Amino acid sequence: MSFNTALSGLQAASIDLSTTSNNIANVATTGFKYSRAEFGDIFALSPFGNSPTAIGSGVQVDNVSQQFSQGNLKFTDASLDMAISGQGYFVISQDEIGSNLSYSRAGEFRVNADGFIVNNDSQYLQTFPVDNEGNVTSTSLNTTVALQLPSSTGSPQATNEIEIGLNLTASATGLEPTSFDPTESTSFANSTSSTVFDSLGESHVLSYYFVKDAQGSTTNGTLGDATSGDPNQWQVFTYMDGSPVDVNAGAAITHNSGTLGSISQQSAQLNFLPDGSFSSSTPAILSSSSIPLSNGANNLLINYDFANNGTTQYAANFSVNTLNPNGFSTGRLTGLDVSEEGLVRASYTNGTSIPLGKIAMADFPNSQGLANVGSASWTETIDSGSVLTGEAGSGRFGLIQSGALETSNVDLTQQLVNLITAQRNFQANARSIETANTLTQTIIQIR
Repeated sequence: MSFNTALSGLQAASIDLSTTSNNIANVATTGFKYSRAEFGDIFALSPFGNSPTAIGSGVQVDNVSQQFSQGNLKFTDASLDMAISGQGYFVISQDEIGSNLSYSRAGEFRVNADGFIVNNDSQYLQTFPVDNEGNVTSTSLNTTVALQLPSSTGSPQATNEIEIGLNLTASATGLEPTSFDPTESTSFANSTSSTVFDSLGESHVLSYYFVKDAQGSTTNGTLGDATSGDPNQWQVFTYMDGSPVDVNAGAAITHNSGTLGSISQQSAQLNFLPDGSFSSSTPAILSSSSIPLSNGANNLLINYDFANNGTTQYAANFSVNTLNPNGFSTGRLTGLDVSEEGLVRASYTNGTSIPLGKIAMADFPNSQGLANVGSASWTETIDSGSVLTGEAGSGRFGLIQSGALETSNVDLTQQLVNLITAQRNFQANARSIETANTLTQTIIQIR
């Protein structure tokens, strides 16, 4: 009996040594969780109960359980390196259609030849689908999709509104709007320009010329005589790529336009109060007429917003405080941005970003019941309980740190001490076998 008891001790110490050695070997493995060998004693019972003189029969391995404590975060320069700060696992699949799921804390991801985000074992990172605003539309594992970079460039958006906020000099000389000529700087007080885009992403220069009106206007929008001039009234003429652009329902003014000769152009009128603040415009809503383009793009129709952007007429130099056209050209993919909540956005050179998905997070009622399948990943079992899914930063799920990796949670000092302890246990059990052998030899040699 003593031989079997000591042999069970040798086996237990050997398993303890193997477990500790495995922990030490994976001290640098990303997302690795150390294991602990757990033992129980063996006690033989008779059919009628335990005898008060019964002796235990050795030891058995009850479990080798992994400890899912948080590892330290190591920051890197790669945006696709990700770490979970708190509870939860990345959801990964063996193929791009999301079958054969497993769960991992290792966030070493990269882009494969098809543009999918995969780990070092070529398993696909799964995300929840999102709308155009980045809001998750479903948190079911059945709806997760493999994260893939878009293959196309960023689509352009035509300009349809320009926010304009500026100060027009109150002391500017009043001029005759009919004498305006964009090629003659003395025929207008000030000018500025902005870049706008058509539906194909091609850029155009839209210029604005400001003329302090020496004539003023009558109630029907036509120009009056010089004696009715209003010092708080300005005419605004717009040109795109050197061609005049009419303002819908604006006053028609005949003036010279360089090589184009004499033309009739509908202009916008800005009106100010005696304190220099913006009063109104004529027409009330300022928008361009339909601007035809020769490159095949849709005609442009642009709204001008002077009223809501601090346009003034003060006794100060001309200044442009706001000049923000919307719209943008086509763009090339420049990178991915991953938020703490797991929202993945593709960024383009035109300043736009498109939400691609939200990283799926999973957790379990009993993480120690998960089945270890290697590469710091696990699969669901009956003991682990059913998988729970959700978004990072919500409920029980931790946040995602982009540009970081979770290191192994192995404490090397502790494992080295455990290694010495396991070695001593092995030696002690070996000595027990040696002692039992000596006793047996003594008995055999009795004559």
